[in-house]
Amino acid sequence: MSELTDGPSREPVRPEDMRISDVERREVQNRLQRAHDIGQLDLGEFDDRVRSVWSARTRGELARVTADLPAPPPEPGRRQVFSDTGGGIAMRVLTIVWGSLAAVNLVVWGLLELTMDWSLHPWWIWVAVPPGIALAVLYIAGIGRPPRDR
Repeated sequence: MSELTDGPSREPVRPEDMRISDVERREVQNRLQRAHDIGQLDLGEFDDRVRSVWSARTRGELARVTADLPAPPPEPGRRQVFSDTGGGIAMRVLTIVWGSLAAVNLVVWGLLELTMDWSLHPWWIWVAVPPGIALAVLYIAGIGRPPRDR
């Protein structure tokens, strides 16, 4: 029985010999930028390494550019407004309800103001401001606020 081949047999490509894309180069460049921003690289070294990144062809070459850098610190995430406790959930729900009611009342007042021949007292302020102040006082007092160490 004869074996059909299309040429010389190929060995699997090692991961470090795999070709890289511009997306992978950009990710390493961003990693180098963070290292520069926190003082791990000076400007000249950063420039040399970015040139190496964009001239790299394989994953192995790309890995060598950042091999001596420690793991990057985590990027700061979005600051949490409300805690995950019951008070935080209650404050989140109350704030959403308050904002929705205030917005609806403002829109109704605005539509009436535009369609009436005479000026209308801004009554929506009485619907929005007192509950908003109450929510602000509760938040300032610490109800539903996340811990400060985050």
